[in-house]
Amino acid sequence: MSMHPATRAAGRPAAAGAAALTAVLTLADPASAHAEVEADIPRALARNLTLPFVSEAESDSAGFQRVRVVLPDGIAPGDVTLADAPRGWKRKATSDGYTVVGPALNTGTDAEHKVRIRRLPDARQLVFKTVETYADGEISRWIELPTGGAAPEQLAPVLEVQGATEAAATSAGPDRQKAAGRSGGVSAGLVAVPLLLGAGAWWIRARASSGSG
Repeated sequence: MSMHPATRAAGRPAAAGAAALTAVLTLADPASAHAEVEADIPRALARNLTLPFVSEAESDSAGFQRVRVVLPDGIAPGDVTLADAPRGWKRKATSDGYTVVGPALNTGTDAEHKVRIRRLPDARQLVFKTVETYADGEISRWIELPTGGAAPEQLAPVLEVQGATEAAATSAGPDRQKAAGRSGGVSAGLVAVPLLLGAGAWWIRARASSGSG
């Protein structure tokens, strides 16, 4: 039985749409591994925030043995403690970040670790350049920065940070507290000056009236 022409015409857009969807899904599938960082609602100035890092395995012959992370401005190596890592892996501080290293993982196993940050800086975007080393010496460098053009092939892990809460901003540290104290002192001084001037004028008038009496 032959298909009605209208039925065939209606079927062509549906088939084309299915083919297009298949192509999109195919292109969306990542062709290579990557490194990433994430957090639950990361806010500027947040304290004791845990950041999970994931390095996806891409070697067919060896497993991860070392992951080195360069910290962004505003986070010092001493502000970082290791919260979780593969069994036997330890954290070692470096001049610009830290390294987690230990027994080689099984081939094809992702390297996952978590660090606790004492306090996030007041920034909207934090870049954590990451260098991964496999047991056979192969190195993957995820250190390229995002730009306005095409995405780089080896993009460094980027954490998007939300604005600080009011509580975090008011307890941002001694420097901000001192600045707030200085501002309050200036305001109090500005209020006190007219009061002192008024008191002085009253005292002069009172003396004048006493003398004339």
